[in-house]
Amino acid sequence: MFEKFRSFEYDLAGKKLVIETGKMAGLANGACLVRLGDTSVLATATASAKPRDGIDFLPLSVDFDARLYAAGKIPGSFNKREGRPTEKSILSSRVIDRPIRPLFPKDLRNDVALNLLILSVDPDCEPEVAAMLGASIALSISDIPWNGPIAGLHVGLVDGKAVINPDYEQRKVSDLELTVAGSSEKVVMIEAGAKEVPDDVMYDAIMMAHEEIKKLCAFIKGIVAEIGKPKFDYPSCELDHDMFDKVFSFCEKDLMFALDTDDKTVRDARVEPIKDAIIEKFSEEYPDIASIMEELMYKMQKKIVRRWLLVDKKRVDGRRMDEIRPLDAQVSLIPRVHGCGMFTRGQTQVLTVCTLGSISEAQLLDDIDDQTEKRYIHHYNMPGFSTGEAKAARTPGRREIGHGALAERSLVPVLPSVEEFPYTIRLVSEVISSNGSTSQASVCGSTLALMDAGVPITAPVAGISCGLITEEDGSWSTMIDIQGLEDFYGDMDFKVAGTHKGITSIQMDLKIDGLTPEIIKEAFAVTHKGRDYIIDEYILKAIPGPRDEVSEFAPKMISMKIHPDKIREVIGTGGKVIQKIVADTGAKIDIEDDGSVFISAVNRDSALAAKKIIDGICFEPEVGAIYEGKVTRILPIGAFVEIAPGKEGLVHISKLEHYRVEKVEDVVKEGDVIKVKFLRVDEKGRYDFSKKDAYPKESTVESAPVERTSRPLRKPE
Repeated sequence: MFEKFRSFEYDLAGKKLVIETGKMAGLANGACLVRLGDTSVLATATASAKPRDGIDFLPLSVDFDARLYAAGKIPGSFNKREGRPTEKSILSSRVIDRPIRPLFPKDLRNDVALNLLILSVDPDCEPEVAAMLGASIALSISDIPWNGPIAGLHVGLVDGKAVINPDYEQRKVSDLELTVAGSSEKVVMIEAGAKEVPDDVMYDAIMMAHEEIKKLCAFIKGIVAEIGKPKFDYPSCELDHDMFDKVFSFCEKDLMFALDTDDKTVRDARVEPIKDAIIEKFSEEYPDIASIMEELMYKMQKKIVRRWLLVDKKRVDGRRMDEIRPLDAQVSLIPRVHGCGMFTRGQTQVLTVCTLGSISEAQLLDDIDDQTEKRYIHHYNMPGFSTGEAKAARTPGRREIGHGALAERSLVPVLPSVEEFPYTIRLVSEVISSNGSTSQASVCGSTLALMDAGVPITAPVAGISCGLITEEDGSWSTMIDIQGLEDFYGDMDFKVAGTHKGITSIQMDLKIDGLTPEIIKEAFAVTHKGRDYIIDEYILKAIPGPRDEVSEFAPKMISMKIHPDKIREVIGTGGKVIQKIVADTGAKIDIEDDGSVFISAVNRDSALAAKKIIDGICFEPEVGAIYEGKVTRILPIGAFVEIAPGKEGLVHISKLEHYRVEKVEDVVKEGDVIKVKFLRVDEKGRYDFSKKDAYPKESTVESAPVERTSRPLRKPE
């Protein structure tokens, strides 16, 4: 049950980090309350007593539960309850999962659940950092077998200087959003979004973070020394080594032949008969061999592929270690869409489609941070047919959401501002064939689609992945552009996207206990060379730059700025004015509180017509200026003239002509278009106009009507 209450403190980049144990969640295997500033996270680690039957992997779940009460918000849904995790919560779960997963024993099959409950949020202390530290501490002090601890930090780049765990104001101006996790010896995870940050600056920021991480790991080890529980014993699920050696010796040559192809379909077809032969040969000696066939095949293929890569420097498709697969880039493949691009790398093929919409179509967000909407949205789909599998379509899982967010983050730094390009932009990457590096192919396809749609990006972005093979003696080897087999059996998938100038995103997945600085440097060098090659030789040859105009099928957008005091006039009572503008022009109008107005229409003429009306409503006449207007009403005292929508004023009968006018109708009629001079705004806010002062006196006299009256005409003054 509950242990004795303990509290531990640490100064983390000027913020007080407090770890409390023994107060909450006493039935979990390990639990702690993490306080970083005013951010509070309850981290719990729980494991099942024994493995479930038939499980041949580690069933680990990591849940980042962001409750809106933590930010003082009530959910916006009808039932006022949090629903499925937000995209940001899913991404935070993945960031925490990736550094923790490789440190579990390879043969552990017990269910392990990490729950990170966000209780309160301090804008200056991001809950993701507190949650990662809490997950590490909860596991470390629990009885669950785990080879930690690890620690994680955020790094910003403010005015060219790296900052550990930047506060709210620093994050708003930072050129870097970097998350680093590591152990006392190595870097375990890197995730980054950046505004074209050079490789060396990124490397220095990672190394600076790791120095602080080493201190944090020492702090956690001190907690474990005081209150850590002994790790429980578990039934090992390791394969019988004698059996493995016998089976491997039996089928090694056949399996090498099966794997020695760059065609995934051919490889899969070659492997199936080998499985049947193994069962036929060994089923009497090992009756359960069919039930462990998948794990057995995995380990045998892994042994062959790793030996090829590390010892023979041989890749399954015959490439050199620094050679990229055959590439292809095309645009404008699909009619009527606003823009599209297809990028092919070996058997990996991604089609990305761009859709442009009005600003009001931006995605609304309901989360614990202060971001309420985003105008650039990237979605990633990977249907079963892309891997040759016959399975029904499902809603996107965490992997699809993560890959879409990675591609989105890669392109954000090169997008135009809303003032320059007043559109909501949605990209959808459809993986139509998959054999490794689909996320980075979607980055390349997205660059093509954006330029094809006429989005004025500042520079093309390409993505490439770097793989790694290591041995127990410390030897290692990297390879560029890994395909599925190399990702599956290798130790690392180091994805880097960027422009010629610098990095825009990083995502690193590891299956080992971490990377040395030398490996990280090598990965940066390899991926930089690869993305430069893709941009120059394929992307820019497919489309040299963004198209000058958006597609004829895309809405035409116009942005303008009005004084905030005029918003009420443009909208009108009950929205009558703006609804009439929309009905008359067919345009769609979005108005923001600062006076920004975004007008979209199927054709530019409709948008311009709406703009003209809004210009008129917001127009303020200048005293002494002459305007053209329409006579709207006739009264005995004069005529009302409208010089712009809602801008109506009186031309007094004495101001109609340079001579005496007896009846207003003798000079103007309703519907006439005349020139008037603006005289003033009276004490009641009404406009006074003069017609006679808008015309030369001579022209008025010559055109004066001849009155048939007994009275003499009054001479013009």
